[in-house]
Amino acid sequence: MSNKRIVSGMRPTGKLHLGHFHGVLSNWLELQKSYECFFFAADWHSLTTEYANTDGIKDSINEMVLDWLAFGIDPEQSVIFEQSKVPQHAELNLILGMITPVSWLERNPTYKEMQENLSTKDLSTFGFLGYPVLMASDIIVYKSAKVPVGQDQVPHLEITREIARRFNYLYGEVFPEPQALLTETPKVLGLDGRKMSKSYNNAIFLSDDAETTRKKVLSMVTDTQRVYKKDPGEPDRCVAFALHSLYVPQEKRDEIVVGCRSAELGCVDCKKILAQCMIDTLAPFRAKREELASKPGVVDEVLTEGSRKAEVVAKETMNEVRAALKV
Repeated sequence: MSNKRIVSGMRPTGKLHLGHFHGVLSNWLELQKSYECFFFAADWHSLTTEYANTDGIKDSINEMVLDWLAFGIDPEQSVIFEQSKVPQHAELNLILGMITPVSWLERNPTYKEMQENLSTKDLSTFGFLGYPVLMASDIIVYKSAKVPVGQDQVPHLEITREIARRFNYLYGEVFPEPQALLTETPKVLGLDGRKMSKSYNNAIFLSDDAETTRKKVLSMVTDTQRVYKKDPGEPDRCVAFALHSLYVPQEKRDEIVVGCRSAELGCVDCKKILAQCMIDTLAPFRAKREELASKPGVVDEVLTEGSRKAEVVAKETMNEVRAALKV
């Protein structure tokens, strides 16, 4: 088992937006240079909340993985696979479910929070309560040494560590306790100032064309206290300016700050600069995505081969698990 193995997954929700790139994908790109990486489309996890509406999951996987590949997640460097195509995830989930106390799941901070946020859905299911067990299975079936998480996700990883610890206590040492690989995740604001999210309808998608991107940026909230162009503005109050640090060169940003605070630069002109910088930055990715999308079956080929590679590793682990269980 490599002590530099990383496992990370993403629920398929379709095309990815800027928040996904800066929060997850950019980190994956760096990790695959130094670690043995397993990146998966977590389609079974989608069923914990979308069990009544599964029609779009397959298309969502295709759109999501196209974004991965276009941005440089490389199947030659990383194992890219589909969770449901590796049945050992489900087998280990069943076994770990036998030993995981219900109280551990009920105290999971996300459990009640998601029930409140998704109040229109019936989440009083065994699968939703037990999704941390499936998450643990996803990680430890590959004996992952580290898991990339933000600070707010560390408590979730602790459940995985507790489950691995309990298995080892009952049956002997099989699983390493995965460590958190803390990652900086910039908060990317959407068009309306809230966190960028598809569900809020405030997202700029990585695959949006140039004109769509421009229109979205020009619609963004700016400094709400700057009523007229002649009024001095404050970039720190401006939602749109939050994206400047990601796309506009520092020298140009310095000019914008001066122009905003002196009222020499209007909000519309400022957003035009941001839109063009964003379009220029994303152009190579968008061209690569169009090229990949023109090749039928390219995502299926990547996922089929990646799932085959992942299953080889997962089978080895499950052989050890069965030996430990003496079954």
